[in-house]
Amino acid sequence: MKAARLHQYHQRLKLDDVSEPDIDGPLDVIVRIGAAGLCRTDLHIQEGQWAQKSGVALPYTPGHENAGWVHAIGPAVTNVEVGDTVIVHPFISCGLCGPCRQGNDMHCLNGSFPGINRDGGFADLLKTSARSLVKLNTGLQPKDIAALADAGLTAIHAVKKAIPVLGPGTRVVVIGAGGLGHIGIQCLKALTPAEIIVVDPSERALMLAGELGADHTVRADGIQRNTVAELTDGHGAEAIIDFVGERGAIEDGIAMVRDGGFYYVVGYGENIDIPTIDVISREISFIGNLVGTYNDLHELMTLTAQGQVSLHTTTYPLEAINDAMADLDGGRLQGRGILIPAGA
Repeated sequence: MKAARLHQYHQRLKLDDVSEPDIDGPLDVIVRIGAAGLCRTDLHIQEGQWAQKSGVALPYTPGHENAGWVHAIGPAVTNVEVGDTVIVHPFISCGLCGPCRQGNDMHCLNGSFPGINRDGGFADLLKTSARSLVKLNTGLQPKDIAALADAGLTAIHAVKKAIPVLGPGTRVVVIGAGGLGHIGIQCLKALTPAEIIVVDPSERALMLAGELGADHTVRADGIQRNTVAELTDGHGAEAIIDFVGERGAIEDGIAMVRDGGFYYVVGYGENIDIPTIDVISREISFIGNLVGTYNDLHELMTLTAQGQVSLHTTTYPLEAINDAMADLDGGRLQGRGILIPAGA
């Protein structure tokens, strides 16, 4: 089969011929990839930022936002059948450890992360687990929802954490209306009554944000902090959901959150730099967000089937992986990039 593989950090991926994965365990499932989402984490992987944390050996196949059709199943699999259309939760979890019992799949003590620490979905076939699959409603196609496996999952996970502080009359600032942010806006609209303020440097992204339900759009043009202050009566927002995490976004978010507010960190790339006395005196809470739970993904698929969440995408053939990554890195992608294998 074909797979786009990383052979060296800071180098382009190569399209290789590799062996097809095999069913080894009773709950193994092999998915024929219909679409794989392109994530900024894939750029960070290429740059080597995940090298020590993942411990992966090169070459390997990235791709952690996957959807397609069940190709083969282990003998104990009962929740899906060959031919079913599925979206793949990005984490393979054991179901037996403490975090799994609590529903926190992404913190499984015995799990693995295809596309991060083992071969992922930039390929014709992906090996995963029956526990990771959500069977899709009729009408949902892999190319339309693949990126929801991480981008959407991470967005709804952060939004659900913020629900308790986003009652009527509250305000939330969304930093970044790109691949994750445009999904987060829709989740906020569907799940909270809060007034949504979106900050982004791109006029195209802000236009999309307005179409998706943002109450206010603010261009990051150097005076965005003042503009948000005016929109929040000088107090700041109850919640910041930062889908960028670099290039000045963190400093903006800290300035835009009200005293006693909550800062949900989703995007990454730089450090949070704030004096501890300011954290204490302003009583700001910083909350990290790693992907999301299986239930989060199931709920997101329900919202998608209901038409309350949709993806804005640009598709590429798998062999154009490096063009897609260059477009993402260069800020030329609006919404999410989707890779389509030749046979899909």
